[in-house]
Amino acid sequence: MLRIAMSYKSPNQMQLFVRFLGILLMFMFCSVYTQSAIAQTLLKKASLIPLWSPQAQFAGYYVALDKGIYARHGIDMTIRNGGAGHSAAESLQSGQADFAVLWLTTALQHRNADTKLVNVSQIIQRSSMMLISKKSSGIRTVEDMKGKKVGLWGGDLSIPPRTLFLRHGIAVKEVPLSHTVNLFLRGGIDVTSAMWYNEYHVILNSGVDAEQLNAVFLSEQGMNFPEDGLYTLEKTITRDSALVDAFVSASLEGWQYAFAHPDEALEIVIKYMHLAQVPANRIHQKWMLDRMQDLVKPGKGKGGMGTLNSMDYEAVGNTMQREGLIQSYPDYTAFSRRSNARP
Repeated sequence: MLRIAMSYKSPNQMQLFVRFLGILLMFMFCSVYTQSAIAQTLLKKASLIPLWSPQAQFAGYYVALDKGIYARHGIDMTIRNGGAGHSAAESLQSGQADFAVLWLTTALQHRNADTKLVNVSQIIQRSSMMLISKKSSGIRTVEDMKGKKVGLWGGDLSIPPRTLFLRHGIAVKEVPLSHTVNLFLRGGIDVTSAMWYNEYHVILNSGVDAEQLNAVFLSEQGMNFPEDGLYTLEKTITRDSALVDAFVSASLEGWQYAFAHPDEALEIVIKYMHLAQVPANRIHQKWMLDRMQDLVKPGKGKGGMGTLNSMDYEAVGNTMQREGLIQSYPDYTAFSRRSNARP
């Protein structure tokens, strides 16, 4: 601390000094405020829309926002609400969002419809979708599902299981699924779709023992359709490639921080769940974050974190084209943008 010792020969001298000190302090305050304002104006505004409402499936992005990681990378980030009534793909296409979380199957369908989507980072490296039945039903294999009531989500989320059924040459009785597992628990359907990080744990928490269930992972049936990826439009890359690279770098840093500090990450996610008025169960969110760590970290030979594997891409594109879901798909280098942002 700077101490100033002075002697004053008259009251006027003291008044002059006080005025001078006040002017100096005001100048210093204005200077700090101006520098802060300038720094704020230099941030580039951008927005991201996830697939659903806040939950640990998207922990990396909320952590990057809350910890100032996006700001440190020069981005004034807004995370928009996803979920019912908020299509991530349509928000990206209409310009309501600069970046979106999409499944690869969804992105390829929109690309086939001439929307110039580009994968800038592949977060989930393998499919976490499951088809779950009760062992008491006698259903053990995919072939056993023939003619059974199978719960499927609507839209693009039904593509992987429908493709699996086509590959096995079976027809099932499709039953639309809501956002709960109640229909399966009450015996209304024989098989339910579930995500490993979400609905599977909800079923277990309802009191059903894992030993009572038969779980078919689509990734183990030759249907490894990578799910959550980060996408933007070609024109966004053309307009500001530096922004895209900064977004990818900050997002991956957010995921790394979340995995290294899981308790803090859960607190952040639950805070945003409360803000969005979404029910929050810490035990369930912890399961989700743990499973996301299993899914986000690439396996052997899959490349670095955040990379869309070219063999997975070709496999999904070929399968969707063969089954008539798309007419064509672009070359991997045109669809996936690899930047130096990946760790």
